[in-house]
Amino acid sequence: MLLIQRGEPPFMGEWALPGGFVEEGEIVAAAAARELAEETGTEAEDLSLIGVYSTPGRDPRGWTVSIAYLLELDSELAVQGDDDASAARWFGVDGLPPLAFDHAQIVSDALTAVRSRLR
Repeated sequence: MLLIQRGEPPFMGEWALPGGFVEEGEIVAAAAARELAEETGTEAEDLSLIGVYSTPGRDPRGWTVSIAYLLELDSELAVQGDDDASAARWFGVDGLPPLAFDHAQIVSDALTAVRSRLR
C-alpha cells in the first residue's frame, strides 16, 4: 500500500493516502492521477473507482467529498514524497500505520474490492 506522510496541516506528519483537490475544469480521475504523480512520482493510467466518501466531519477543514481510486501494480515502484507530502513509502497491508482522515475505511474498501476480484 502506497502512503504519503502529510507535510502540512491538518494531520501534519501522519500517514495518508495520496490525494488532493480537483482543479476547476478537471476530470476527477485525471485529478487523482495528477495528485498521485505530484505527491509520489508514480504515474497512473488504469485507475479503478473504489468509492465516494462524504461523511460530515471527515475533514477538519470543512465539508469535503473524496472520490477514491485504486491503482494495481505488478511490483512496487520507486517513490518519493513531493509537493505537500514530506515522504512517500510502501507498506505491507498487515503493517499499516494509523491513517489520517477516514483513510482506514477507504483502505478497507479497497482491500475488499481487490480480494473479491481474486476469488
